[in-house]
Amino acid sequence: MAPAAPRAPRLLGAARLLLLLLLLLGPAGTAGAPVVAELRCQCLQTLQGIHLKNIRSVQVTPSGPHCAQTEVVAALKDGREVCLNPEAPLVKRMIQKILSNSN
Repeated sequence: MAPAAPRAPRLLGAARLLLLLLLLLGPAGTAGAPVVAELRCQCLQTLQGIHLKNIRSVQVTPSGPHCAQTEVVAALKDGREVCLNPEAPLVKRMIQKILSNSN
């Protein structure tokens, strides 16, 4: 009696092919839809402020379905990213200065 050939490898190959097709065809129906990287708050802890000379750039994310509070993420010159408290007086002044310079 000959041993039965295992069927698992063929099923795994079919599953991989199906997964690949789903990954390739999935985004086609979402053209024009906003892409949200994370559906949660990025900032779990915030700093009250940081010296302006250490900041390379600042990203302000308004509150929305991903997070109930406004988030301020500062990219530092040493490569780190830190979250700043948007209610801190120093951070409020910094945001106002950024907004006034963009106009």
